[in-house]
Amino acid sequence: MIVTTESENIYEYRIMRALRRVIRAVHIHSKKLNSEYGLTTPQLLCLHTLAESNRMTLTDLARTANLGISTANGIIDRLETKKYLTRTRCAEDHRKVYLEITPAGREIVSKAPSLLQYKLSASLAQLPEAEQTTIAESLERVVKLMEAEKLDVSANLFTGEHSYSR
Repeated sequence: MIVTTESENIYEYRIMRALRRVIRAVHIHSKKLNSEYGLTTPQLLCLHTLAESNRMTLTDLARTANLGISTANGIIDRLETKKYLTRTRCAEDHRKVYLEITPAGREIVSKAPSLLQYKLSASLAQLPEAEQTTIAESLERVVKLMEAEKLDVSANLFTGEHSYSR
């Protein structure tokens, strides 16, 4: 039998409550994005990535967003159906296909709210480095306590994205 003091229970409660708030914030943001704009967060992430580079291959998009090729391809299929991007075959090498954001895609990117990780990244950047280190180490410790170190994830709050800073 493990005996815990009242103060340990308070910390456990605070930690669990804070984690639940983070999870809830991500869920609310995703739900709002989907209901108001008809997009999932991974779709908006891909549109943001395309908007910043104008034209790229599926492989480049998947690498930049840290997505698997098949995952990115499914997202691109849905965005193409919504007319937010086009696929254009390269004239010199017909195996290469370029993705380009359409005016409708640019419009939805400009209207949609910022990706949640952009807000968090900007806020974290305002903190002193020592505080950023403390937060990173504490969260990494939580991951270890949850035995979740081997889960395949990215720096993104929703999907695999490596370029989360704007």
